[in-house]
Amino acid sequence: SCGSNNDCPMTPRPPSSRRRIYASGAPAAIGPYCHGVLVGDTLYISGQIALDPKSGEMIEGDIQEETARTLDNIAAVLREAQMDFDHVVQVTVFLRDMDDYALVNEVYARYFSEATPAREALEVGKLPRGARVEVSCIAVR
Repeated sequence: SCGSNNDCPMTPRPPSSRRRIYASGAPAAIGPYCHGVLVGDTLYISGQIALDPKSGEMIEGDIQEETARTLDNIAAVLREAQMDFDHVVQVTVFLRDMDDYALVNEVYARYFSEATPAREALEVGKLPRGARVEVSCIAVR
């Protein structure tokens, strides 16, 4: 028994301070999640796809246009948290077809020109709304 000791490993601790981020410049979430969660100085950004922020519909275009819209949506979430791409430390890229890797990288490099973060890219079977690319990331102030 831990008695009144607050250091007892079995005592649940309250969640750390969290602020949910809802960016007006990003499309509304298409599920039960927010654009991001800011915990201290760390921002966890939910996966973004190439939804138009005004219509909420997938944009029409090739994989490079889809990648640019996806990263523009990430930028809107970063701005809402008063950050930019230089704050991003880790990125996950989900691709419906790994053959698009080089084309996605061409666009990606324009957004992460100087402060390249750690990253992984994975081919997946299917993405929401028929997207060809989805990107999530972590940023730190």
